[in-house]
Amino acid sequence: MRDGRMPALFLGHGSPMNVLEENRYTRVWQQLGRDLPRPRAILAISAHWYTRGTRVTAMEQPRTIHDFGGFPQALFDVRYPAPGSPALAQRVTELLPLTEKDESWGFDHGSWGLLARMYPEADIPLVQLSVDSTRSAEWHFEAGRKLAALRDEGILLVASGNVVHNLRKLQWQGAAPVYPWADGFNQYVRDNLRSDAAAGDHPLVNYQQHPGAALSHPTAEHYLPLLYILGARAAGEAVSVPVEGMEMGAISMLSAQVG
Repeated sequence: MRDGRMPALFLGHGSPMNVLEENRYTRVWQQLGRDLPRPRAILAISAHWYTRGTRVTAMEQPRTIHDFGGFPQALFDVRYPAPGSPALAQRVTELLPLTEKDESWGFDHGSWGLLARMYPEADIPLVQLSVDSTRSAEWHFEAGRKLAALRDEGILLVASGNVVHNLRKLQWQGAAPVYPWADGFNQYVRDNLRSDAAAGDHPLVNYQQHPGAALSHPTAEHYLPLLYILGARAAGEAVSVPVEGMEMGAISMLSAQVG
């Protein structure tokens, strides 16, 4: 962090069971919550709110959404009762003028699944931004650039997805080998996190040029949140990797911290 500027995070969220389990990913999330400066509020950008048009939660008390199936009842019993922030939602619409205020969604597991480990008291105002399925990768990067102003206003940006995400290729046996295309694409992303290229030339904006991209992301929603964090980065600003790993051969837990 520099001059009071909040960091920005992209966190691979993986399985919803990370809410209940203790592992190296959840320990890092907990440590981030302890070590980072306490934010005035949080703007979460989740792969699990993939919409036509951009929306932002604008209610005082958003609901906890359990947008998954086939998991233990204990996971459905979890609530994350963080307050909303209509004021932050309004600020987001000023920075991204075509954004619509939404009072029907809430917090899906792409946001609360992480934040329940980072800030278990649920006492920091939280607003969630959707990922617009109709926009290009370059647009999402530029949206991150516009939202960067929030970092100087005490707002923590937390984007959530997975750098490799192909559920159809998951290997359920223990110690599953990583697919070569998944490993290659994951390394490509890691190698280019610190690129200072403009949006049109940035290798991670032009990620579909990589030969492993189509298998790593049959659909784009788990990748695009990363671009908001890269867009919110100032030229030359430090980028670190709090944690990484590959699960079931086709899910990357690579995370990135800007600042």
